[in-house]
Amino acid sequence: MTEWSAGLPSHKQVIELLDGEFARAGYEIEDVMIDAGTRPPRIKVVVDADDGLDLDSLAQLSRSASQLLDRVDAKAAPYVLEVTSPGVDRPLTAEKHFRRAHGRKVELTLADGSQLTGRLGGTDGDAVRLVVREGRKADFSVRELPLESIAKAVVQVDFSPPNPRELELVGRSGKEAGA
Repeated sequence: MTEWSAGLPSHKQVIELLDGEFARAGYEIEDVMIDAGTRPPRIKVVVDADDGLDLDSLAQLSRSASQLLDRVDAKAAPYVLEVTSPGVDRPLTAEKHFRRAHGRKVELTLADGSQLTGRLGGTDGDAVRLVVREGRKADFSVRELPLESIAKAVVQVDFSPPNPRELELVGRSGKEAGA
């Protein structure tokens, strides 16, 4: 067993310890942050999945992570472990982020500086489909945008229910809208 330096595992050690277990459960480690400067120190593990995360899944992953980390060095200094999802403020930068945000409302800044707001449809690896409102009426169209043409993309918090036609165009029913 490897002892942790300074009482905490390294970024690499956390990933090595947790990655296999999380992957078997269907989750991917997006990031690990270790803050030894807080009291108590904090280890934050950001996970994501194509099917999203719910509170029960996060609780189970947290229990698994705690057990795995405790097995390495039972005498380690106390720390706070947080297993969390990326959150809506994470920029969408990779195809998998767009795929995981399917059905969500997003704001895009294109490489030419123009902006679009719409609901994400599917992806095909190098392009994304965006359902956008045309005019003031509830007329919608689907635009296909190459991922390389998107300079910035963020999920928008959307409290109002989506238009049924909009959901139809992204391939979702009203029951899945919040998923």
